Amino acid sequence: MTALPRLIVLISGNGSNLQAILDACKSGELNVQVISVISNKAEAYGLVRAKNANIEALHFAKLENETRQAYDKRLANCVITKQPDYIILAGWMRILTSSFINHFPNKIINLHPALPNTFPGTHAIERAYEAYQKGEIKQTGVMIHLVPDEGVDNGPALATEIVPIHKGDTLETLEARVHQAEHRILVQAIKDLLTDKIRFRS
Repeated sequence: MTALPRLIVLISGNGSNLQAILDACKSGELNVQVISVISNKAEAYGLVRAKNANIEALHFAKLENETRQAYDKRLANCVITKQPDYIILAGWMRILTSSFINHFPNKIINLHPALPNTFPGTHAIERAYEAYQKGEIKQTGVMIHLVPDEGVDNGPALATEIVPIHKGDTLETLEARVHQAEHRILVQAIKDLLTDKIRFRS
């Protein structure tokens, strides 16, 4: 029997996108094995989701006075032992340095709740909503992208989905629609990666 592709998911919070992956695995839509879920925050509910699915759930804490590079080197050493095929950043709220990234070329995939070249960094949905209120944009979206370097949310896009902003939207209704798009596009992008429908240069 051929071994299933191995995923590690890095999270920092609620883990709803992790849950979308786990649900897709359970339903058979995704033919992968999530081998570990790692969070930099002990209170992240995503760790509970992992435990509920009988998946290793690790809180990987930053040590006192530890530099970003030293933390990332320790994290890389941990991840290397698990031999993942892909590392999925699903709400991971730390910017990875080359101390981590260089160990996993073409293996780190990030989800960002905005379209390419718009609203990089944190609070992307809130910033898109504010821009809509000012008449600057009419839509936002979601993208899945490769993480080749330390750039913030600017790696090569693997998949995108437009999310329209409606006249009666509140921030909460827009957030809900963006999150629905995130769940869809993340699962589809992983499927496409594993079936070679998405290709990128090594």
